[in-house]
Amino acid sequence: MDRLKGKTAIVVGAGSIGPGWGNGKATAVTFAREGAQVFCVDRNVKAAEETAKIIAGEGGKAEAFAADAAKESDIQAMVAACLKAFGRIDILDNNVGIAEVGSVVEVEEADWDRVFAINLKSAYLAMKHVIPVMVKQGGGSIVNISSIASIRHLGVSYITYATTKAAMNQMTRSTAVQYAPQNVRVNAVLPGLMKTPMVEHSAGLAASYAKGDVEAMWRARDAQVPMGHMGEAWDVANAALFLASDESRYVTGIELVVDGGITLKVS
Repeated sequence: MDRLKGKTAIVVGAGSIGPGWGNGKATAVTFAREGAQVFCVDRNVKAAEETAKIIAGEGGKAEAFAADAAKESDIQAMVAACLKAFGRIDILDNNVGIAEVGSVVEVEEADWDRVFAINLKSAYLAMKHVIPVMVKQGGGSIVNISSIASIRHLGVSYITYATTKAAMNQMTRSTAVQYAPQNVRVNAVLPGLMKTPMVEHSAGLAASYAKGDVEAMWRARDAQVPMGHMGEAWDVANAALFLASDESRYVTGIELVVDGGITLKVS
């Protein structure tokens, strides 16, 4: 449909931790299918290259780039490389995140700092260095991938994940207000329980749900959702597509919940 025709998108976290479709990978491919040139960024360069190869194989344009999103020097290099490759940045999708299980009593200080760096600092750094480019161009759209864990307790204790995503929501709101006059829109997507490689490879989540049994975890998570099943990466990608496109040109500072109704429940 060419909803992103003529636009350049950076997807931070465009690789996948394992076989299948993670949110970032699906988003990068979806953006490309809608006409965008996509700069695929991941700490694992092979994962980023796999996503870029899929896009190229479908006739799209993509470049892969290796970066630790929690390091400012890497983010500066990312922005410079994207501008060199494509000349502009219209869309930024911040899709980096990890989920470590543990309560405030159980989490070690080093793990607290690590999750904050990966989940929150990464988005701050990307916005810090991309927004000036967007302002100079006359506008742009930023999509931060948060989580319903930022607004609800889901029965699993991962305080670092929930807290970083809650902070991301407020960072999104505040930044949206500040840069609205420059036509830079900033929104968040709050996925619910998703069936993705990141969840599958989280030993802590599997242990919390089903004593390490991944298949049992899938069943338990399906049962939590009013629709009766978890979402997929494509559900997140399509939400990000709307917020990235001009269809949402009058939308900024929102938290778009994509969760099959789970946050509507009392218990």
